[in-house]
Amino acid sequence: MLYSLGLSLKILLLGGVSFWLAFTKAATVGYEDIVPSTHASRTFAVLVALRGLAVLSLVTASVAAIFVGKEERGIERELMNEIRALRAEVAALHRLQQTVWASRDSAKD
Repeated sequence: MLYSLGLSLKILLLGGVSFWLAFTKAATVGYEDIVPSTHASRTFAVLVALRGLAVLSLVTASVAAIFVGKEERGIERELMNEIRALRAEVAALHRLQQTVWASRDSAKD
């Protein structure tokens, strides 16, 4: 029973170490000479690294939003120009229709 408990504890500790190694590889941190050695310091390092990744992703998203915003404004300008052209065309067709009807009415009289 004690052997089983000791083995379970070793597996749990190795699981924490493997999580730490996987995290440091994924986050590209922890390659220096000074590395956290206790579970508390590793937990703190993980939280700091996650916060850094969150800030980096916010900056990246902000830069992407700037580029997307510029493209959207360009598309909006094009659409507004097309709408103005269509309105002018509709107004011209309306005037032409008025002229045709007026000439029909005058021809009937």
